[in-house]
Amino acid sequence: MMFEIHGKLKVGERLLKIKGLRMNWKITILSFGIVLFAICIGGIILIGRVIHLQEQELGQRLLVTARTVTQLPSIISGLSEQSRRQEINPITERLRIINDVDYIVVMDMNGIRWSHPSSSRIGELSQGEDEHAAFAEHTYLSKAKGEQGTALRAFVPVMNEQHEQVGVVLVGKLVPGLTGVILDMRGQIYVTVFLSLLFGIWGSWMLSRHIKEQMFRLEPEEIAQLLVERTATFNAMHEGVIAIDSDEYITVFNDKAKKMLQIEGEVLGRHIREVLPDTRLPEILQLNHAIYNQELHIGPAHILSNRVPIKVGHQTVGAVAIFQDRSEVTKIAEELTGVRAFVDALRVQNHEYMNKLHTIGGLIQLDHRQKALDYLFETMEAQSELSSFVSSKIANESAAGLLLGKISRGRELGIDVRLDRASRLMRFPDNLDQHDVVVILGNLIENAFDALREKDGKKEIFISIEQDDDILSILVEDNGKGMTEETKQRKFERGFSTNAEEGRGIGLYLIHNIVNKCGAHLEVESTVGVGTSFILTFPMHTREEETHV
Repeated sequence: MMFEIHGKLKVGERLLKIKGLRMNWKITILSFGIVLFAICIGGIILIGRVIHLQEQELGQRLLVTARTVTQLPSIISGLSEQSRRQEINPITERLRIINDVDYIVVMDMNGIRWSHPSSSRIGELSQGEDEHAAFAEHTYLSKAKGEQGTALRAFVPVMNEQHEQVGVVLVGKLVPGLTGVILDMRGQIYVTVFLSLLFGIWGSWMLSRHIKEQMFRLEPEEIAQLLVERTATFNAMHEGVIAIDSDEYITVFNDKAKKMLQIEGEVLGRHIREVLPDTRLPEILQLNHAIYNQELHIGPAHILSNRVPIKVGHQTVGAVAIFQDRSEVTKIAEELTGVRAFVDALRVQNHEYMNKLHTIGGLIQLDHRQKALDYLFETMEAQSELSSFVSSKIANESAAGLLLGKISRGRELGIDVRLDRASRLMRFPDNLDQHDVVVILGNLIENAFDALREKDGKKEIFISIEQDDDILSILVEDNGKGMTEETKQRKFERGFSTNAEEGRGIGLYLIHNIVNKCGAHLEVESTVGVGTSFILTFPMHTREEETHV
């Protein structure tokens, strides 16, 4: 079996190597094709430039030859005297051969040729369309297309000693075509093509290896499939996902994030601050470390966010935020908190009522029936009065149940938990909800229980909840052991606790986050051996100018 697995792994490795080589060859061929195409384009431009330069050089040579012919006394006298015109053709033929031109034509002012490579055309009238300007004392170059190809022609007027024009000299030579230029340059072309192909193939191979490594050795179709799968995965997630690059431009923004933040339309490629001005994601690029489980207000949403930098090697190339709508998290937390509160309340009440039943049973056994009835009525009246007061002054059932449960728990621990009779809580501030109030009261009262655990003598906890149109104030005060200077400085650190039990040190950290979220004021007074008081003041309404946390 082990040999079979090892064999399959070897086969898999060989297949990966074959796919990698195939991919390298594809990229190499593509790169080589691009290089070859660039060489062809460059070659065409270069050959065109060479032809142009050759034409310029040829034109200057033709003009020099034509001017030389016009300065010969025999040519001037031949055109001026009828009897000497037969001497013109032999002279021009020698000059044509010497100067390597295709033809030299000498014409009088009537356009009659007196020299030509073809003797049959001597004495005939020239009818070229580009000759007329030359009979008006103009010197110029012209191109003319004939049976043998395109020729470059130089026209120079012939002037006598009186500076009168007596004729025209035309010198022409066929312009070399593309094939001729290539044949003339074939040596240079062979060397250039060979070196270009050699370095082009080497460069293409190196480029293909680099691209392959950058793409994690994936085929193009595999990369496209990964992109489709990634987009579908992000859109299927129940959490919002937003990612940005190092320049703060959006690279990921899934459908859940759009729904939570009420964003419409396509936002990929846009700047994050343009889409969400109050986002806290770009700060991760500067901090260069992750921030987990932070409550934020972004636009209309109240979210619980995890923000993490995206790193390639040791360089931060972007940041990603994964977040949940806190209202959904709060619903789950409220259910859990409510269940725990009811379970604790039932346990405490069960223990408390068992003790009371034992007391009543003992009085009856001692034949103190009247005392038993008095004790029963007194207990029922006290419990009824407390329940009636809490239910009438504390409108939220979870908060009311929590207070009743903690008061009962205090009796069980021998702690007098007193609720201020002026307390009232009829509604929550704008940025505070049922879960936050339960977290605050529950943790502050539990911390007070811990502070009174080792105290001798009378143990007291005083709770006051005051509310008006502007503020909500919560006071929890105990006469416990108090806090040392170190504890005061570190009291809001996550995980810090004076209690050695595992899992402690989170309560005040959560309270501190709630205070920051709501823009509230928290005042702590504590003296060692005297006690501690926490006073929290929450604004009932959010000011419009208040900055989001």
